[in-house]
Amino acid sequence: MAKVDIKSLGYQELQAYVAGLGEKPFRAKQLYQWMHEKLAESYDEMSNLSKTFRAALEEDTIFTVLKPVQILTSALDGTQKYLFELEDGNVIESVLMKYKHGNSVCISSQVGCRMGCRFCASTIGGLTRNLTCAEMLEQVYRIQRLSGERVSNLVVMGTGEPLDNYDNLVKFIRMLSDEHGLNISQRNITVSTCGLMPNIRRLAGEDLQITLALSLHASNQEKRKGLMPVANKYALADVLDACRDYFNKTGRRLTFEYSLVGGVNDTEEDARELSGLVQDLNCHINLIPVNPVKEREYVQPERSVVQAFKNKLEKNGINVTIRREMGRDIDGACGQLRRRYMKEKV
Repeated sequence: MAKVDIKSLGYQELQAYVAGLGEKPFRAKQLYQWMHEKLAESYDEMSNLSKTFRAALEEDTIFTVLKPVQILTSALDGTQKYLFELEDGNVIESVLMKYKHGNSVCISSQVGCRMGCRFCASTIGGLTRNLTCAEMLEQVYRIQRLSGERVSNLVVMGTGEPLDNYDNLVKFIRMLSDEHGLNISQRNITVSTCGLMPNIRRLAGEDLQITLALSLHASNQEKRKGLMPVANKYALADVLDACRDYFNKTGRRLTFEYSLVGGVNDTEEDARELSGLVQDLNCHINLIPVNPVKEREYVQPERSVVQAFKNKLEKNGINVTIRREMGRDIDGACGQLRRRYMKEKV
């Protein structure tokens, strides 16, 4: 019989599971607290559970704990990048970013990615598999325990396309924001997508209060197709309609991520066209000077070009910021650290 992935069980599911083992109801609360609040690394730590109960759990369950392989700390800004090994030997990346308003963690949702965005290191090599709910939670839990820092903000923007791992993503959000666990406010959770239109619409109906961030990266359909293969399947106009639907149902302001690639999507015409594209949306645009990736030919625009692009958007009434670069000296771009580690391992 297959073992139970116990850390992926929601609170009510865990109550049912523990009852099935013949244990009293309060044991489920204790067990959930050990896993999702105290962030225990093994059943041995759970001192108020009987040895018999712990032995049964050991026998019957998978207890997911990520193993840190590398931890890099930026000399520039204190950003920490974690490379974690999974039970099957695969590795994933997570990042801890420290801001004045609190600590933010960026997690991966898949091992690899199949979306094929041209400027991203995460997608080189394609998709290996989805992460389980437990493996997503564990990135937050291990970072909080290893760093000793309280995590207050969460971004699902690391390796992988979150909406391509939809069911595990939604369960992860509900468990991370559960009052019995870390209880991170859903308003402090951001999910980034390259534009899987049907699942944006599904997400709008989940009754969540998270921020949706669309990786836009182009001001028109043709240019987007050149940068992001997903645009060949979902037209930009349809994706933006789904984003409107998300705002109408949740009331949550949209974020548009726009990676500025030197000589590709950073002209005054691009800024003008982008302004027209989002003019009627309650949104914020996050400009990201593209992080250079060895395997790709794309380069960052000059700082003056980035500033001019921002100024043009602001003149057209668009709310915009330039994202502060974090961890550039430690392979800050998504997928870079994992790729380098895999190459060295071969």
